[in-house]
Amino acid sequence: MINSALDELITIRDWLRWAVSRFEEAGLFYGHGTDNAWDEAAWLLLATLKLPRDRLEPFLDARLTHSERLIVLDRLQQRITRHVPVAYLTQEAWLGPLRFYVDERVIVPRSYFAELLEDGFAPWIDDPDSLANALDLCTGSGCLAIVMAHVFPNANIDAIDLSPSALAVARRNIDDYDLAARVHTIESDLFAGAKGRRYDLIISNPPYVTAAAMEALPAEYRHEPALALAAGSDGLDVVRRILATAGKHLTPKGVIAIEVGHNRDLVDAAFPDFHLTWLDTETAQGKVFLLRREDLPK
Repeated sequence: MINSALDELITIRDWLRWAVSRFEEAGLFYGHGTDNAWDEAAWLLLATLKLPRDRLEPFLDARLTHSERLIVLDRLQQRITRHVPVAYLTQEAWLGPLRFYVDERVIVPRSYFAELLEDGFAPWIDDPDSLANALDLCTGSGCLAIVMAHVFPNANIDAIDLSPSALAVARRNIDDYDLAARVHTIESDLFAGAKGRRYDLIISNPPYVTAAAMEALPAEYRHEPALALAAGSDGLDVVRRILATAGKHLTPKGVIAIEVGHNRDLVDAAFPDFHLTWLDTETAQGKVFLLRREDLPK
């Protein structure tokens, strides 16, 4: 089948049709930026061939060189047989208009914070230009810290993560955006390395996958570091630790927002005495909650 594909598939249209058929045949899972075989195949082909990601139609009948066919086939085979996410195959992921380098040292960037930050995190931040200090806790690839640096142009941003490997990726992305003067990585177990620091805004997309969900993860997610996903039986081990000490690291009017995915019911049950504000986006409801400093344990 491989030799046949190399000989018979000539144009991008040919490869796209073949890829969609093979993706459907393999029963792939889509959850790292697309939700269907067509979009997944189109994105992988365009990225591999260094073509604009939003302009498939003009290139459909373009013929691939032999060397291009070899690399396209290799990446398609890895997606089909090993279920490797496209982001790892192309070593890129996007949040809105911003591109980030990624590999298997970090999870593939995906966060509702990208939407929440589009309008400067209003109404919780009155003036994005006046925000002085912010923290991206559990930063991974550094993507949200970099988004905040664009949204809050005068702020210093700390990017904390426990994993030195993840921080190496974060520093690469920070350097790519020439933000090393304002975005600072800190290797730390949550707030341990931030003693004495206070922030106007803390955001966190921490590990929050329950033990049961970890056992049922599709193969695609098993390529991601478990350290960035697993968070105990109810998925809230890390969230509990964050909330226990977050108050010490917020300015008097500071706020903290934490992403918890589909775990809203678990969060509400675990923290019945907290005044949680759930934040909605255009694409999702109840995935991120917010607390002001006065709502946290002293």
